[in-house]
Amino acid sequence: MKVTRVEAIVLRRPHVAAAADGTQDTCLIRVETDAGVTGVGEVDSCPEAVKAIVDAPLSHSNCSGLARVLVGMDPLAIDVCNRRMRRAANYYSSGGVAVHAMGGIDMALWDLAGKALGQPVYRLLSGPFQTRFRAYSSVLFGDTPAATYDSARRWADRGFTAVKFGWGPMGQSETLDLALVREARRGLGDGIDLLIDAGECYDARTAIRRSQQYAEFRPYWLEEMLHPDDLAGYRALAAVSPTPIAAGETAATEAEFLRMLDDGHLDWIQPDPSRCGISTMLAVGRAALARHKRVCNHTFKSAVTLAASLHVMAALPGVDVVEFCMADSPLRHELTFEAIEFADGFATISDRPGLGVTLDPAAVEKYRVG
Repeated sequence: MKVTRVEAIVLRRPHVAAAADGTQDTCLIRVETDAGVTGVGEVDSCPEAVKAIVDAPLSHSNCSGLARVLVGMDPLAIDVCNRRMRRAANYYSSGGVAVHAMGGIDMALWDLAGKALGQPVYRLLSGPFQTRFRAYSSVLFGDTPAATYDSARRWADRGFTAVKFGWGPMGQSETLDLALVREARRGLGDGIDLLIDAGECYDARTAIRRSQQYAEFRPYWLEEMLHPDDLAGYRALAAVSPTPIAAGETAATEAEFLRMLDDGHLDWIQPDPSRCGISTMLAVGRAALARHKRVCNHTFKSAVTLAASLHVMAALPGVDVVEFCMADSPLRHELTFEAIEFADGFATISDRPGLGVTLDPAAVEKYRVG
């Protein structure tokens, strides 16, 4: 079996706002073979830039688009394919969108391998430790504290035992920050875990102050409190925060994740397979556990990325929670025929071959722009 085509497909909702919502557009990856088996992946990055990197022609041996170097390759030799891509992108792949594009292709290769071998991806990753996970609803803060309270009540009524609020208006003022978190806790009540995602809006001094102020609301963790490059700030925050510190969604290479763990002293690392790929996500999860740290997926995209995330989490022991994006977007809820099963606060991963999700061609064509 050989790769015959790698296609990058850009999808976009008709109206895209400046909100930090990754479900407004996306870039799907399709890897096709001469055996008729196709793998699907997804990239959480700038979709048009990803497509340009996948489609680019040869410049020279260390500078090429990704699709052309994979044609003719054995798709089951995933590490070989990844090394081929890294060499082809050597001149432009120290991080960022090029690595994101490779991560989406890596995801598609694992999906293809599972389909070709008749196994769910988690079995190819030496799992599962579990296939049912406590899922936290992942949404943005409301525009106001009152809207945040109403949102919290809705997710509590849906049966979630944990809810994360993030980004939105957080960081505009101390008064507003505290009101948003207070109303989130009030809406959830005492029996539901509250997770807070600050969206990188603080400097270290402010983050330390907020970690003390938020403690009365008993957050499960504090996420993305600082810019990801501020490792000294994270180290100082982790040393004094009464609440565990989580970060890592912007990282893409294993080296970036390990720096955040080792130099930033994070309690939780959050790899996203639509930025780093399944292979790197698994390696990062194992590295975190070896350091006696915790790992949770970052997923704010379609069911393709959610499925990929859960397959990796199934291959890691001791998972407590998984991120379950509940953004109100057709790209999150309508892009695949299958939905990830959710009931009584828990998500269950499919045992179908590959990632276990199938793209709906009508939805793809409806939102396709490239």
